[in-house]
Amino acid sequence: MRKIRIIIGSKSDLDICKPLCQVLDDFAVEYDFQISSAHRNPEKTTKLAETAEAEGFSLIIACAGMAAHLPGVLASHTCLPVIGVPIAAGALNGLDALYAIAQMPPGVPVASVAINGVKNAALLGIQILALQDDELKEKFRTYKNSLKV
Repeated sequence: MRKIRIIIGSKSDLDICKPLCQVLDDFAVEYDFQISSAHRNPEKTTKLAETAEAEGFSLIIACAGMAAHLPGVLASHTCLPVIGVPIAAGALNGLDALYAIAQMPPGVPVASVAINGVKNAALLGIQILALQDDELKEKFRTYKNSLKV
């Protein structure tokens, strides 16, 4: 099974990001969890992106609030898909983070989910991994069927 690297920009985002890990646990998807600010520790952040593929990760989920440079910085240092989660923080309550993640320049794509959309980030990551994992694809299909009313 493939792995997901999760990086959050601040430990203040830990509680918001717990459901992300729960979804991955529910699907038995392996992941690691890192805290690294693109602004406060750019060297560590860069290394996490640059080494992810060699360490067996298939994609990165990056959660960040306010200026939310983390997903874009990570995407600039890897060829792996990056999913950005804008976190509601600061005076604009996440709108600034959403814009920062959604408005990436050409050549540096970052997928974006809703503000605080950690569950959808996990599910999108699972769908990406399921493209090359039939067992995971069936688990996701079962999950989707369970949503029917």
